[in-house]
Amino acid sequence: MVHRVVLASTSPFRRELLARLQFPFETVAPDADETALANEAPTATARRLSEAKARAVAQYFPDALIIGSDQVAADGSNRFGKPGRRENAIAQLRLMRGKEVTFHTGLCLLNSATNRAQVCCVDTHVRFRELTDREIESYLDKEDALNCAGSAKSEGLGISLLSYLRGDDPNALVGLPLIALCDMLRAEGLHLP
Repeated sequence: MVHRVVLASTSPFRRELLARLQFPFETVAPDADETALANEAPTATARRLSEAKARAVAQYFPDALIIGSDQVAADGSNRFGKPGRRENAIAQLRLMRGKEVTFHTGLCLLNSATNRAQVCCVDTHVRFRELTDREIESYLDKEDALNCAGSAKSEGLGISLLSYLRGDDPNALVGLPLIALCDMLRAEGLHLP
């Protein structure tokens, strides 16, 4: 039975979420291309990239449970990734105001000893308020959201941008669906309360 757990992510938010489960784990930056494929559905992208991240670090951990996760935000034909720059964040938030955006959070638990991968996607539906340009500017003055899909950190001030959020696991919106992960870990023999 494998007990070593590795989080294939450098996200402090995913690390904080996983720490809630109160077992030791390591974090490693995955070297994975995060580009969506042509005509790939957002759910498929999130699932594929979460597994790619887990597999990217498997060579360094041949006997571990490796967790990969990725998030794609979309509303129909528009995809909202990590903005990287303030101008991109402003443009994203303008496009999302008054709309429902689905945050597709892919999750993979890879047992590198057996090569068994459990993969799923947990969706969270988020409606953005009719934001004014002033509200968007004020939000970005106060919150560093340039490394968050969709430019909105719901675990911080970004919650004030929303009318509602609906989904099976509130942690999925932050970046790591813990309910699904607990089921996957139990299936690999890791005991959780």
